[in-house]
Amino acid sequence: MLNILKPGFFTTVQDTGRFGYRDKGVPVAGAMDSFSVSKVNTLLENNEKCAVLEITMTGPELKFEKDTYIVLGGAEMTVTLNDTAVENYKVYKINTGDILSYGKLTKGFRAYLGIKDGFNPPSVLGSRSFFKPITEQDTIKKMANLPYSTCKHFNPKISELKVDSVLDKSVLEVHKGPEFKLLTDKQLSQLFYTDFSVANENNRMAYQLNEIIEGNKTSMLTSATLPGTIQLTPSGKLIVLMKDGQTTGGYPRILQLTDIAMSVLAQKKSGDHFKFKLK
Repeated sequence: MLNILKPGFFTTVQDTGRFGYRDKGVPVAGAMDSFSVSKVNTLLENNEKCAVLEITMTGPELKFEKDTYIVLGGAEMTVTLNDTAVENYKVYKINTGDILSYGKLTKGFRAYLGIKDGFNPPSVLGSRSFFKPITEQDTIKKMANLPYSTCKHFNPKISELKVDSVLDKSVLEVHKGPEFKLLTDKQLSQLFYTDFSVANENNRMAYQLNEIIEGNKTSMLTSATLPGTIQLTPSGKLIVLMKDGQTTGGYPRILQLTDIAMSVLAQKKSGDHFKFKLK
């Protein structure tokens, strides 16, 4: 078991997501920065679906009750293992009783902790990803411990990676959305030449942006949406749906983030800037 001494601000268990239930209104969920999680699980030689901890802004303090191996990734934070500093994208041996402590956030917004063979809370609808409406937990805050498998001997093929991080990227590549053709020349100019910034209203469901463009008064039927769908409201506000986002919406779906752009945006916090680029 992983003994949770301090839960951090918003720490959740996430895997690749929950698929096949969007017609019932169940979001995909899953790790916000799938790029970083993929690198973490690759180093551990895990199945790509193995669950990790997603650590937002302020990290936890954790005590390991069994031997294992871990890898950190995503946002850069000051992290210590038994008071010794540890780095991202490097395999570390964990002995029973070891304590991992997270400190200051230095770059990015969401960090990840991967463990050999993944964390093992109960699977719900084919996924271990926390999503409060269908799982018992929304975060690890009320949990005393978290199960994982013992691993005493692991000889990784690669013990560390130099990763082309998404943390410094400031361009989000997008595809045209279903209602892209409704945009005027003025709206297109505003969309691709404006320096946008993340509003205070941002979470796993959606990111709102501070800057507005010319609004769209077109009425439309409620239609399917996906993680990464960018909606334009009548007031000109842009809303980017994220992993826990709604499965349908009534605003024009003007753009769709690429997978890597989803990871880039997931590492942005309030006030961070970026631009859109059509792929």
